[in-house]
Amino acid sequence: MNLTTIWLIILVVCIVVELITMGLTTIWFAGGALIAAIAAALSLPLWLQILLFLAVSLVLLYLTRPVAVKYFNKDRVKTNAESLVGQQAIVISEIDNLQGIGQVTVGRQEWSARSTDDNKKLPVGSVVIIRAISGVKLIVEEKEMPLTGKENQN
Repeated sequence: MNLTTIWLIILVVCIVVELITMGLTTIWFAGGALIAAIAAALSLPLWLQILLFLAVSLVLLYLTRPVAVKYFNKDRVKTNAESLVGQQAIVISEIDNLQGIGQVTVGRQEWSARSTDDNKKLPVGSVVIIRAISGVKLIVEEKEMPLTGKENQN
C-alpha cells in the first residue's frame, strides 16, 4: 500500500467520523489528509507530508472553527436556567457563603444562591445580578445602586 492510499484512507476515516459525530472534531484533519495525499502523489518525502498534514489541519482549525461553531450554534436556544444569567433577583433569605445559606427569587421562582464574594453577606431585600449558575445554585453579585444626589444633601 503506498502513502497516497494511506492518506486517502485517513481522509475517508476523518470524514466518516465527522458525519457520525457532527461535532466538528475531525473535519479539520480531513483537509490536512487531503493535502498530504496530494503531497504523496507528487512523491514528496514522508516528513514533508506529515508536516503538511499537521500544518494544514491546525490552520484550518484555527481559521475556520470559530466561524463554523458560530454558524452551527446560531439556532441554539438557551435553557431556562441559562437565560437567567444577567437578570436581577431579590434576596429572600440572607446569603452567607460561609454558612452555605441563601435564597433569591427571580421570575416568581425561588433559587438557592451564593455570592460571588465569600466574605460578603447579602441581606434580605438586596437586589442582586445573576452572574452564573453552578449546579442548582445561582451565583449572584450585589447590584450597585446609582447615587441619586439626595445622599450628598446632608
